[in-house]
Amino acid sequence: MNKNSSGKMKEKSSSSSDKVMDGSDITQLVENEKVFSNFVDHKFQELDTDCDGKLSVKELQPAVADIGAALGLPAQGTNPESDYIYTEVSCCPFSSFFCFSGSTNNCLLRGTYGMGTPMLCSPQWSILGGIAFELIFRHTMTLGMQNPTENSAVLNEFTHGKLQKISKPEFKEVLSDFLLGMAAGLKRDPVVILRIDGEDLHEFVKSLTFEPEMLSIFSEIGLPGGSLKDYIIKAFEKLTVDHGMPPATDPWVMSNVVEPALECLGDALQLPISQDTFLAAFKRAAESIVQLLKEQPAIVAHSQNTFDGSGIKKLLSNKFELDKAMDSALRGIPRERHGTISKEYLGVALDSLAASADLPPLGAIDQMDDIMNEALKMVGVSDGKVVKEDEFKKLLAEVLGSIMLQLEGNSVSVSINSIVHEPVGSSSTLLQPSSP
Repeated sequence: MNKNSSGKMKEKSSSSSDKVMDGSDITQLVENEKVFSNFVDHKFQELDTDCDGKLSVKELQPAVADIGAALGLPAQGTNPESDYIYTEVSCCPFSSFFCFSGSTNNCLLRGTYGMGTPMLCSPQWSILGGIAFELIFRHTMTLGMQNPTENSAVLNEFTHGKLQKISKPEFKEVLSDFLLGMAAGLKRDPVVILRIDGEDLHEFVKSLTFEPEMLSIFSEIGLPGGSLKDYIIKAFEKLTVDHGMPPATDPWVMSNVVEPALECLGDALQLPISQDTFLAAFKRAAESIVQLLKEQPAIVAHSQNTFDGSGIKKLLSNKFELDKAMDSALRGIPRERHGTISKEYLGVALDSLAASADLPPLGAIDQMDDIMNEALKMVGVSDGKVVKEDEFKKLLAEVLGSIMLQLEGNSVSVSINSIVHEPVGSSSTLLQPSSP
């Protein structure tokens, strides 16, 4: 599957194994009061190990671990930055840390030391946010559940910023808000689950475009002193799911697909580098990968988005929606005396408007950050001046207009592919199937 220039999904092939995750399953689950309440009852009971009717910070740890996994964070204990988040999430308001702009692929994790300051942000970490929940809830059919939702400000808080216990109603509200936020992101930016079984790669290898395309890639690589093996690995990294190749930069793909294929080349890897030796060796390796994928298909979560300014144009052309979005964006921004606002908060306001304008949050995509930050500089975001609210809104509209013009002239496309391992394993009890 891929997207056209308007950002809509279209079919790449007739494969019936591809599944679009658009959040509807999550919404269906949460909006079914009877089913969702039954789910919460089972999970709350499993987490409430001391059977006192409330969940302590210790009892919430499995839930926090699952939420981290669903957000795409590394496992606890593997990354200092994410470990800090896990620790704080256990006892601090979730709203201090998680600010979703309605996009599963662009989850902005904020620090607690200032509005709009990204503490940690990686599309690779967050792409599986909604998918994780989708896949997990597909394994809850034993409770008679279907699927999940839409956006709420995302998790309010578990323990209200204190080391205290929470009740079942509070647990249910937090879980509901989180799932609805995930579903809203998937609705706006659907994720396609691809089953890559070698068929598309085989077609590419046999096609007339194979040789010219691979020779073009060979000329782009440029590895001074690199071996033939190095060139082949880099070439595989440049192939995409459109070629039928799972992401070669993924450790699982490298160890289970690419490296075994290279081993089949044997002494051929010792040949001097040339276009002919590269092409012959790469073709043999690709054919080996085709066989490996037939035996063990790779499941890939694929998300693609094109930012072309059309979302901004639509927002700016609708005064009612623009005013409503701006009022919402300015609601939480600090005011000076007489109601004036510092221009330094233009970035915060722009971040709040991102979802309404089909933009990613600041800090999510480097190319977009450059464009958005340049537009902010043009209106003097760092000059320290304060302005009246009307002037602030005017400047914000100018920023949006500048970004729109840049994107109309040179759109930004972002494609993210991550390996999904099914069934989804979890050491926690929160999101695993429950026995009836």
